[in-house]
Amino acid sequence: MIRIGQGFDIHRLEGGDGITLGGLWIPCGHRVLAHSDGDVVLHALMDAMLGSLALGDIGHFFPDTDPQYKGADSADLIRYVVKKCLNQGYSLSNLDLTILCERPKIGPVREAMRRCVADVLELPLDRVSIKASTMEKIGSIGREDSIAVMASCLMRAH
Repeated sequence: MIRIGQGFDIHRLEGGDGITLGGLWIPCGHRVLAHSDGDVVLHALMDAMLGSLALGDIGHFFPDTDPQYKGADSADLIRYVVKKCLNQGYSLSNLDLTILCERPKIGPVREAMRRCVADVLELPLDRVSIKASTMEKIGSIGREDSIAVMASCLMRAH
């Protein structure tokens, strides 16, 4: 049996020295406003995985009202989600992510980010797709006030 999930996450940006996307630190003129490390890539993917198995969302498992998740490393959180899915009898087959932002430019770091995500999830690189799109200066993303990610995943029973 297979299950398909989709996830979405968006965070506000402010001036800073860099952001973490897919477990990769990217120096840039922004920082993410978030309770945890604000890794929108891993957050959207966690929601996709949890949603595929009808387990809820990351807010249920890691509420932003809980001080233990203040500044949490999203790589640790997604490892917990992977274990939760494995306990339900499913493993991640492949994933497809689209990052929506004006900056940082994703092209120059795409392959490094794919490797980071693949390593965190213990997946072969060819099962991790990362794409990016600007918003053509439209809306909060276009004004560089926010960054968002759409995620899809396929889960397989094992």
